[in-house]
Amino acid sequence: MTAPGAAPPAPAPADPLASLPRRLAALAYETLLVTALVFVLGFAMLPLVSPGAAAAHALVVPALPARVGLFLVTFGLLAWYFTWSWTGGRATLAQKSWRLRVVAARGGPASRRDALARYLAAWIGPAAAVALYLVLQPRGLGAHAAWLVALGWLFALVDRDRQFLHDRLAGTRIVAADVRHRA
Repeated sequence: MTAPGAAPPAPAPADPLASLPRRLAALAYETLLVTALVFVLGFAMLPLVSPGAAAAHALVVPALPARVGLFLVTFGLLAWYFTWSWTGGRATLAQKSWRLRVVAARGGPASRRDALARYLAAWIGPAAAVALYLVLQPRGLGAHAAWLVALGWLFALVDRDRQFLHDRLAGTRIVAADVRHRA
């Protein structure tokens, strides 16, 4: 029972939030898979970003426009992959392995908008790290910006529900998707 004039308590979501250790383990696995995907994509894009490198037999750093183009292709491919995986009741390979799924905080499967907002919010830490690096590098302190990459995941240590920052901002949750067979 609530006191007069007090807001009623929010209803509890149908599915409990997956444990933080389980979500972090899935994140570690997801990191390995995404790293492999980025390597394969970079290798496939190599002739486009460094067309003369094979003839030079030397390490050639692509020009800035080629590097930006490669980043945008990679960013777009990962946005498509994660947005598709997090909607329609689907899950990434790491989430399937750890029996997790992304759902809307209001209940039900995440929408495309929810999934895209979650993906974009996950880039807050890396974007902050790059910005801080640009500020600190002239002073020789650029390496100190690296910890900001993990900002979104470290947020779970201070959040009341142990939510990642990108889940909190996007209105999503990671829940246990344990399959229970009923006869």
